[in-house]
Amino acid sequence: MQNPSSSTLRADRRKLPIGIQTFRKIREENYYYVDKTAYIQRLIDEGTHYFLSRPRRFGKSLFLDTFLWPQQPDRHHHGSGLFRHLRLHRGRS
Repeated sequence: MQNPSSSTLRADRRKLPIGIQTFRKIREENYYYVDKTAYIQRLIDEGTHYFLSRPRRFGKSLFLDTFLWPQQPDRHHHGSGLFRHLRLHRGRS
């Protein structure tokens, strides 16, 4: 007999974004996303040049895509919903 709560958990379970490097796809298709947007505001406020030294598969490309998204004029209006409930969005309100 199957536990009724286990079927509920499966329905609510998000997909893991394995191999996905675009912020927009992760947010629009409801993948798991660890919010690191607070770092974006900090990078903007505190510095000018950065070197991202992390091992392979550590999210460098995704972080850069997320970092660039709100700075693109043509993406600003469309992308505003992508940041809803994230730290960067809350910091601006």
